[in-house]
Amino acid sequence: MYALYTMRRTQIYLGEEQHAELARRAAAAGITVSQLIRGAIDDVLDQAEPDEQWRSGWRQAVAATAGIAPYLPEGTVYVDEMRAEERRRRSAR
Repeated sequence: MYALYTMRRTQIYLGEEQHAELARRAAAAGITVSQLIRGAIDDVLDQAEPDEQWRSGWRQAVAATAGIAPYLPEGTVYVDEMRAEERRRRSAR
């Protein structure tokens, strides 16, 4: 039995260097340039949506930096101290 699927033809414009590199990589992998391009597109489409990728990266960055300045007071205390210092500086002018 045959597996049937529909392909849609799409044209893109490539620079000479892009086309040469795609041809080189396809030949090295023993596949066609079209197969290489479809594989690259599949790789992109398999990734999480950009918003989710951004949120995930942000969460990782926050987790990696949490607690790196233990010498600072807790959030509201720190902000209150900074504001008080700013008020002192302004009144000293």
